[in-house]
Amino acid sequence: MIQIKNAKELDGMRRANALSAAALKYGGEHIEAGMTTWELDKLIYDFIVKHGGIPNFKGLYGFPGTACISLNDTIIHGIPSHDIVIRPGDIVSIDTGAKVDGFNGDNACTYAVGKIDLEAQRLLDVTKAALYKGIEQAVAGSRIGDIGYAVQSCCEDAGFSVVREFVGHGTGRELHEDPEVPNYGHQGRGPRLVPGMTIAIEPMICQYDCKITQAKDGWTVKTRDGGLAAHFEHSIAILKDRTEIMTRSWDDPSFDPDTFSLK
Repeated sequence: MIQIKNAKELDGMRRANALSAAALKYGGEHIEAGMTTWELDKLIYDFIVKHGGIPNFKGLYGFPGTACISLNDTIIHGIPSHDIVIRPGDIVSIDTGAKVDGFNGDNACTYAVGKIDLEAQRLLDVTKAALYKGIEQAVAGSRIGDIGYAVQSCCEDAGFSVVREFVGHGTGRELHEDPEVPNYGHQGRGPRLVPGMTIAIEPMICQYDCKITQAKDGWTVKTRDGGLAAHFEHSIAILKDRTEIMTRSWDDPSFDPDTFSLK
């Protein structure tokens, strides 16, 4: 069942997503070649806790980390590890969120570590552009299929492929709520968007084929062909007259997470 939020609940969602976005940008700014993904995860954990939030990924369905940290050909759900070292030329996807006063935030971004090759950069640019193309369609009166169609068209027109097995979702008091928000679909189909809905749009895009493989750890999802993958995500609120990107600050060049305060 899709949960429609009232004004007070939307304010709660804004706070949770503000902290989530600040934590994501903080983590992204502290990625360094030579550090482990466990060290990066610890930085994000400490940031969320310091600012009064609960790392909502940690322990969810048994996941052991604060963030899913996925390198290169890992699409999503990379487990933070002392054994995975970030190296120059890697692309690093961070997917994380915080819970504040019973509400959940969720967002993701893929970062370049130093200089990356041109095709890797194009994958990041197109995936991020697809996220915003999807958000453009996420207005009251539209349908979920309009979002998926926009994301899919943007990525496939650029020669990339869209993961089918994992999708965006509603957010709220539960991190994952109805409806599902696929990154593919048909215009004019699916649930209608109405004011008070809060959803996470998160393109997961592959450099080559979209076939996936899951590691024996039960979490890590990689491209089957070894191609790169990128992941970007915003949590948004559908309002009567506009769409609000509640996690906008991770993509705001002027935002400094060191100055963040949870109001």
